Amino acid sequence: MFDKILIANRGEIALRVIRAAREMGIGSVAVHSTADADAMHVRMADEAICIGPPSSAQSYLSFPAIISACEVTGAQAIHPGYGFLSENANFVQIVEDHGLTFIGPTAEHIRVMGDKITAKDTMKALGVPCVPGSEGGVPDLDAAKKIGEEFGYPVIIKATAGGGGRGMKVAANASEMEHAFMTARSEGKAAFGNDEVYIEKYLQTPRHIEIQVFGDGKGRAVHLGERDCSLQRRHQKVFEEAPGPSISPEERARIGKICAEAVAKINYIGAGTIEFLYENGEFYFIEMNTRLQVEHPVTEAIFDVDLVREQIRVAAGLPMSFQQDDLSIRGHSIEVRINAETFPGFAPRPGTITAYHAPGGLGVRMDSALYDGYSIPPHYDSLIGKLIVHGRDRPEAMARLNRALGELIVDGIETTVPLFHALLQETDLHAGDYNIHWLERWLEKLEQA
Repeated sequence: MFDKILIANRGEIALRVIRAAREMGIGSVAVHSTADADAMHVRMADEAICIGPPSSAQSYLSFPAIISACEVTGAQAIHPGYGFLSENANFVQIVEDHGLTFIGPTAEHIRVMGDKITAKDTMKALGVPCVPGSEGGVPDLDAAKKIGEEFGYPVIIKATAGGGGRGMKVAANASEMEHAFMTARSEGKAAFGNDEVYIEKYLQTPRHIEIQVFGDGKGRAVHLGERDCSLQRRHQKVFEEAPGPSISPEERARIGKICAEAVAKINYIGAGTIEFLYENGEFYFIEMNTRLQVEHPVTEAIFDVDLVREQIRVAAGLPMSFQQDDLSIRGHSIEVRINAETFPGFAPRPGTITAYHAPGGLGVRMDSALYDGYSIPPHYDSLIGKLIVHGRDRPEAMARLNRALGELIVDGIETTVPLFHALLQETDLHAGDYNIHWLERWLEKLEQA
């Protein structure tokens, strides 16, 4: 087992890893930019080291700065959290070249799954159901139009190196294809340095269902059920729950088995999430995230596992502490992502916290790096906390979420807490009757009212 690990991240996820390491008796090293000198993860870690100025490119995304921090502190392994360098294959290779351990999958697995076309081809070969679409990249507009005619409109054009909703455009009919195709290419080039795109059939009312998988790198893997992440704004998740209210035990077992067997065949190591669009009882693969997800706590709640602890264990060469037969669902869990943003409008609103009180009580977990007097820097993501609740069933979890939101105090800035108060008044939400378009349509009506 490691004596000391470095967390190459910030905010609540850095705290999450620090806490897991401390419970395991492992020393932790926090890295931080000058803007994060007073951050909670810096205060909580056993050691902290400044790695650069506020710019992410010069701090949290700097290979030399993070590798140097390991050498200076004697850290033997790096946990990337999510975002930043968590899915950067070149970084993983450099970590390994320096004799350090990356707490996550191999560079090759990240590389394969990071390219959407290669990932789709790989998953198709492994027996995972995929959305009908182009075979590989689409070279030009003429080819795009032929694919649109072949599969029928609407279609969605996606940048092969895309993520976070960037480089994705829908063409509802042939007349919209040129603009959607050229826009997706230009966005992909600007955001990822790669203008290659592919095309898929655009499903009308799907849900976003993701399967949590975990492998030991030695041909053994399990699945930990699904999460429903269908409530999204501009392809960004805001509300996640497990298990999915639309998934039957039989469907869960079937798709979970397919996913676990697929990652076992490629000797995948650590946590991963296979994401699907789900419509009319069918699952269609869209991508695999080769990292811990923001919404991992809902899976931890219903299975009573610690995914970060398990990541560290298998990275150190230990076997997984559970097998598929050990995993059974207990109750229902919901997570809401709280951002420092206006509502409505969703404009970032960093600032100084004048009062903070986290909700508590049975079945309530608040993952946040906030504290009274903390000044939220404007340089990073606006996520400031995740409120997670767990109940014996979905109605109890919903009631607990409502109660916990009422207890939460974040003064001094605007947040998206009012969004969730409003959503909890909606019958569709309580019924679990929503898809990936529901939230944006609801927001449009709100703006028009």
